[in-house]
Amino acid sequence: MGAKTGLLIHAEGDVADALQARPALDRDACRRLISRMSAGKQITQIEDGTLGDDVYPPKGTVYLGCFPGLDIITGQHLMIDRPSLLAAEYVAHDGRRTYLHAMHSVVDWLAFGVWHDGTLVRALSLAPDEGIIENVGEVMPFEVPYWAEDHPVEAEFGEEPYPFPFHPLDLGEAALERFFGFCVEGSSSDFDDFADIDPFEIPLMGFRLTDAE
Repeated sequence: MGAKTGLLIHAEGDVADALQARPALDRDACRRLISRMSAGKQITQIEDGTLGDDVYPPKGTVYLGCFPGLDIITGQHLMIDRPSLLAAEYVAHDGRRTYLHAMHSVVDWLAFGVWHDGTLVRALSLAPDEGIIENVGEVMPFEVPYWAEDHPVEAEFGEEPYPFPFHPLDLGEAALERFFGFCVEGSSSDFDDFADIDPFEIPLMGFRLTDAE
């Protein structure tokens, strides 16, 4: 599959701490959340999945995990070029933080956004063919070594230099580690306190969305 994500998380506190506690999946809360976020769609429950298997589900499917203080949503509809334009209904305004993470290995694209109580504090989107699509807010601490060229991309002989001082997917893995305590394809090894959550142990409910008749 490669490194691909379409992930949105609302959290009251630290995401990794919440996931390490192995909380029970609240199925009723999942059903309420999918109903609120999918108005006008026909919703069909499908087989359960996991965060590891379904962080990038097929088009037309959404996976949800509602836990104490934490909501997880995955779907390709979350893979937007400009995180700052995330639809208002996906941004928490009740004191929680909202995290958006999207990347696609075929085009080396990464986008992420962070909101505190509904206010955008950081948004970044970039890909080598498109350049920097969006860069809003202050650089977050985990990004610093990447912008400082501590993780350069070595060009092969005869190739043009890589357009960024790092590979977007490497920064994407670092963002996953720092925000959520897990990664998709290998650790960046920048963090001594990496939580090392196993996403394949985090259960999610699956739903298929189609246009209502």
